[in-house]
Amino acid sequence: MSVEAIMTLPSTPLDSTGETGSQDMIAVAKRQRIQDFFFHRITQSFSLLVLIALTGIIASLFINAWPALHKFGLHFLWYVEWDIVNEEFGAAIAIVGTLASAGIAMLIAVPLAFGIAVFLTETCPVWLRRPLGTSIELLAAVPSIIYGMFGLFVFAPLFADYLQVPLQKVLGGMPLVGFLFGGATNGMGILAAGIVLAFMVLPFIAAVMRDVFEVTPPILRESAYGLGCTTWEVVRKVVLPYTQKGVIGGIMLGLGRALGETMAVTFVIGNANRMPTSLFSPGTSIASTLANEFGEADEFHIAALFALAFVLFLITFVVLAMAKILVMRADKAKGA
Repeated sequence: MSVEAIMTLPSTPLDSTGETGSQDMIAVAKRQRIQDFFFHRITQSFSLLVLIALTGIIASLFINAWPALHKFGLHFLWYVEWDIVNEEFGAAIAIVGTLASAGIAMLIAVPLAFGIAVFLTETCPVWLRRPLGTSIELLAAVPSIIYGMFGLFVFAPLFADYLQVPLQKVLGGMPLVGFLFGGATNGMGILAAGIVLAFMVLPFIAAVMRDVFEVTPPILRESAYGLGCTTWEVVRKVVLPYTQKGVIGGIMLGLGRALGETMAVTFVIGNANRMPTSLFSPGTSIASTLANEFGEADEFHIAALFALAFVLFLITFVVLAMAKILVMRADKAKGA
């Protein structure tokens, strides 16, 4: 190419490419800022929606329960009378039944769930791990009414013949503890409701514990085994401290379901509005009282039922707050 031809070529500034690239980067940055802004606002609205829904639930419960709360005040919490005809209502019987059945369920379910989770994550053969894990997840998906029907038609007769009668014969006459095993041996009562609840919450707690145990880094386990630790020492000193929050969360999930369970408890607790005097005595819970009486309640009776629901909400809130405090104290102890 001649010199004249070269001179006639259009000239391009040396920094045009740089300016074009910087403008593209500025445009991309602006678009990303806009996307981040909308993403932040959308996710924030989702979070606020949960708070709004929770506030609405609390407000609706309190407003509908106000006539009963205004009449009885704090006395409603420990008043044992539940007289629909004379409109005298107290939550003590339902609170005792709820806490007793849920407490029995957790005493049974938590150790069993812990053992299942440890077996599945530490000692279970590989070929058996998946079928057992799937079975636990399927049990967690079974509707509560199925557990209630199982408790009424299958568990209650077996419980009466093979557990209640022998326990009453052996322990019923003993001092100090004999009163716990008195009453009719018909398969119903607080203990039966607690055992059926244990059947229900066991898969939830076991599944959560298994999942959190599996997230423990393998290098921690291998290091502990390399130092000569036994399986129990690895679980107690490595796995549990690392997964403490998840374990407590799984237990609280099971406890929350036990406190609010309706149909399974309604089938087997006996539904008697009187204070239970033994483990075999029939009783009632807050959820079962709501299920049994809401359809035929008049105006003030409905207010008393809403007051019971509000008390159940407060119980759940206190339990979750105690769990949160427990986790915070554990974290402070680790930091110390």
